Amino acid sequence: MRDELLKSSEHRLWELIAERTRPGVDLKALDRRIWDLFGETWAIMFTDLSGFSRQVEKFGILHFLQIILEHKELLSPIIQKHDGILIKIEEDSLIVIFRRTASAVLCAVEMQEILKQYNLKRPPETEVLLCVGIGYGEMLRIGDQDVWGREVNAASKLGEDTAKAGEILLTRAAVDSAGTLEGITFEKIEAQVGGSAENYRANY
Repeated sequence: MRDELLKSSEHRLWELIAERTRPGVDLKALDRRIWDLFGETWAIMFTDLSGFSRQVEKFGILHFLQIILEHKELLSPIIQKHDGILIKIEEDSLIVIFRRTASAVLCAVEMQEILKQYNLKRPPETEVLLCVGIGYGEMLRIGDQDVWGREVNAASKLGEDTAKAGEILLTRAAVDSAGTLEGITFEKIEAQVGGSAENYRANY
């Protein structure tokens, strides 16, 4: 039944999107309907493993699949602890939403700290090196299947394309929403990404 409900939600969204292509449609009214149905406000986290292509080329895909499995097993309990909802797994990336941006930041910090300790016991080629991007704002959410929106895109670009290994990068909206967190400061960075012209690095 749950799967049927999710499928019907996705089907309904694409029905409404299809209506946007019809001549004479009132786009403003239609878009309001779509956002009324599917629009929600969340913090969004994208994680990415550093050096995917390089490690695959050097050690082979099976080695990297092992690293992917190990990092999911390590990080899943931390995500659950901070009340994150895992929306999607795409190759070496995790997409997670949180009701509170502070929870997303604290989760990311704990993830990085756990991996730092984990890597101390491993040779360099088997280290799990995580990049994290966090955004906050209104997005279209389809059950636990997918999310779309400007802050989703920005978090994706920060986590997958901009952050270096061990870094946590945030949009300005995410920093404003997170508020003051003990032991964590936010440093403005030069990088701009689609959906967020002002971005920050979390120092902890």
